[in-house]
Formats: sequence, C-alpha cells, structure tokens
Amino acid sequence: MSQRDQRAIKLGLIAVGAIIVIFFGLQWLRHWKLVRTGPEARRQDLAMINPDPAQKEGLLKILPVFEMPIDEEDQKILFRNKLNEQLKKAGINSKPLEFVPASKKPVAPGYRLIGLKCGGKCQFNQALDLLSNLKANPYLVAIEEMSLKCDENKRQEVELELTVSTLTKAPTRGDRES
Repeated sequence: MSQRDQRAIKLGLIAVGAIIVIFFGLQWLRHWKLVRTGPEARRQDLAMINPDPAQKEGLLKILPVFEMPIDEEDQKILFRNKLNEQLKKAGINSKPLEFVPASKKPVAPGYRLIGLKCGGKCQFNQALDLLSNLKANPYLVAIEEMSLKCDENKRQEVELELTVSTLTKAPTRGDRES
C-alpha cells in the first residue's frame, strides 16, 4: 500500500468516525432538549389544571355539593332535615314530608334510592327559588317528579308537588341477618 492509499484510508476512517459522532451527538442533543423542556411543559400543564384560589372558589360555588351516602336511617334524617330547611328558606308552607319506599334493587352496587315527597302552596317565585337552591342540598341525587298547579283565581299562587331522591347504603347480607 502506498503512502497515498494509507492517507485515504485514514481520512475515510476519520470521516466515518465523524459521521457516527455527529449522528449520535445530534440524537443526544434532541433527547437533552426534551429532557430540559419536559419538566417546564409539565409545570405549565399543572398550572393550567390547578387554578388559583379565587378561580377554585368560583368553581366550587357553581358546582353542586354532595355527601357520600350513609346508612339508610341516618341518611333519611339528614335528607329530610335539609329539605325542610330549604323549604322554610324558600318560604313554602309544606305538607308533612313522606318517604317513598326504597327500591329493593340497587341503583349502583351497594346503594339504593329513597324518595321523599313534599308539597304545599306557595307563590310561583318561591317554587323557583326552591328549585334553584336544591343543588345546595348535599344529599340530593335527583328531582324525580315535580308538578305545579296554578290557582284559577290567583295566578301567582301554585300548588307544588315535588318528589326528590337520595342514595343510601344498601344493607349487606350481614346487616339483614342481625
């Protein structure tokens, strides 16, 4: 091999080495750039998800509250008391509240629906006030039925019939045996 061929081979090996170093170096730089910008991007995402306290308070005001269901008898008392309080706050003179029998079939595993029927005479705006404030009842699951009957002579006075429901824990087999 001549001196010229040896030089060509050395230059060729140097060029191949430089190509390999550049190839892997560029990949490493791309990876490094992702590593450097990744945490900052996650912080920005978390900042968007986690609102400041004023925004969080505003969101909590428009969302309905909910308490997890407890045993049937305790849940009935809490639900009835809260609904009575809401009826009084709206200024509705209600008839005695009566419970609609609980469904035997669970609506969700371990939970049953109990209905509470109420009614009374009130002004139309009082009925609307009650409906708008029902979301503040932490035990309310749904408004099952509602009817408003207008008085022929007094258009603003209505007869309100309302059935609402709550969830209770369904008794387990051990509870039924004792």
